[in-house]
Amino acid sequence: MLILSTIIPNEGIQTKMKDAFPELNFIYQEGWMDERLSEAEIIITYGEDLTEKIIGKAANLKWIMVMSAGMELMPFKAIEERGILVTNAKGIHKIPMAEYTIGMLLQYEKKLKLLMKNEREEMWDRKIEVGELNGKTMLVLGAGAIGGEVARLGKAFRMTTLGLNRSGKPVESIDRLYTLDNLLEAIPGADYIVSVLPSTDETKDLLQKEHFKAMKESAVFVNIGRGDLIDEEVLIEALEASELAHAILDVFDPEPLEKGHPFWRMENVTVTPHLSSKSGEYLPRTFAIFEKNMREYLKSGKDFINVIDLSRGY
Repeated sequence: MLILSTIIPNEGIQTKMKDAFPELNFIYQEGWMDERLSEAEIIITYGEDLTEKIIGKAANLKWIMVMSAGMELMPFKAIEERGILVTNAKGIHKIPMAEYTIGMLLQYEKKLKLLMKNEREEMWDRKIEVGELNGKTMLVLGAGAIGGEVARLGKAFRMTTLGLNRSGKPVESIDRLYTLDNLLEAIPGADYIVSVLPSTDETKDLLQKEHFKAMKESAVFVNIGRGDLIDEEVLIEALEASELAHAILDVFDPEPLEKGHPFWRMENVTVTPHLSSKSGEYLPRTFAIFEKNMREYLKSGKDFINVIDLSRGY
């Protein structure tokens, strides 16, 4: 059985896979080689390099393991027509993304950008007003694995946590849950609005002018999900009108954020280059999911982790 991976992990992970599955043939390569692609029963990928043409050439393909959570670039129609199993790495991002979020909230409250500027300029200013997370309310848009971890860390700082998900089902560490239908009801009480929402038909341009008008003037918006959650012009207008105090943005539409874009220059915006999910533990965690699913696959089982609903795309 041939497993073809366009992700090339370190030698330690490669050795672990070989020891775990000595009877299988793993090939790690950059890009797709037609002769190998036609033989592969399983492919490992970040998903962004897959096209309908690639799926068409993979005549023996039965399973795609996507080593990320984002799925919006996948050719789902071609995959669904073939009945190919798709699993992803949902859940592995929760630790780095939650740590990033809390780190950015602390950066904002403790005025770290200003303090670093003053340090460079050798300026001693003890009149800077710093705040606390304690007692603040955080609204998490997308109360799933990542959002739940963000809320759990928020609880360590004695924050009140609100959450939004599709089902309205209770989530640990979330004090009160809302659905998409009553988002406007949740926003006015939040000091921080943190989005971890994926890109779907439901979430594209979800946040409109009315949502920013409903925010506290002191509110901070954090986006670590997908950039197409909002039209950037709507956000810029809201920030310029002081409808919210600050935006912390790790994702954009399109990416990378172009030079000269207003976000780079705005004092009330913090820009980071889509790295909230990055961690040295990323590939070890994704290959651990693959290993469990591979064992299930070999015994023709059905108890896979993170199976994707191809009709929904997540």
